[in-house]
Amino acid sequence: MYLRCVANVETLEPPPFVRLASDPLRWRLLCELSHGDRRVRELVETLGQPQNLVSYHLRKLRVAELVTARRSSFDGRDTYYHLDLGRCAGALAEAGGSLHPALASSSANATRAASRIKVLFVCTGNSGRSPMAEALLRHRAGSTVEVFSAGSHPKPVHPGAVRALAERGIALEHEPSHVDGLRHRRFHWVISLCDRVREVCPEFPGHPRVVHWSLPDPAEETDDAGGAYPAFRRLADELDRRIGFLTARIDEVKRA
Repeated sequence: MYLRCVANVETLEPPPFVRLASDPLRWRLLCELSHGDRRVRELVETLGQPQNLVSYHLRKLRVAELVTARRSSFDGRDTYYHLDLGRCAGALAEAGGSLHPALASSSANATRAASRIKVLFVCTGNSGRSPMAEALLRHRAGSTVEVFSAGSHPKPVHPGAVRALAERGIALEHEPSHVDGLRHRRFHWVISLCDRVREVCPEFPGHPRVVHWSLPDPAEETDDAGGAYPAFRRLADELDRRIGFLTARIDEVKRA
């Protein structure tokens, strides 16, 4: 009986995520994209591989719905690739469960260090994306982080942003500020949220982790029923997903 069970196990194929990620180049792509959204030319430069090969493996990851692509709002000829960490988490849990039921899911509550991590979110207007991200991270992490937001061309907070966060029980009270006013401060993370501001964002002292999230401007999306509001609601959902994974990285740094 034992031999028969072993033989049956050996005939099982590895789960799809294991087969997909077992390729060294695809694994490197997954690791690189786990830090933020990237353009193909940046991936080519980082990985030191030909563009056609990188594009081929990105297509494999897109077919598996682990990676999505969006045209840059700064230069429409560029495309930003984004790793769906939620889908990766589900795929990893499925892979673990196929090996043993006890590995299907796990959770750990980390002990938080006393020092606070400093995070800056930047977008163009500091009126929607960055103040929403600031409020969502502060709501999730509380006093364990110091979080700021700024813009390259600040303007008043959009009512759609206020409304979208109010639905989540978060009051968005924010005074827009210019990124130049923070350029001499030290941060652990500087996260750009739009393709335009990424091109003009200043350098900050202390070598912070610089991350890019390629997100469309919700104020430019309108419909007949709710104006731009549905786009702000979608943005809140997307930011909340990304910030959930950011807090995991923050916890990792605080444990180190």
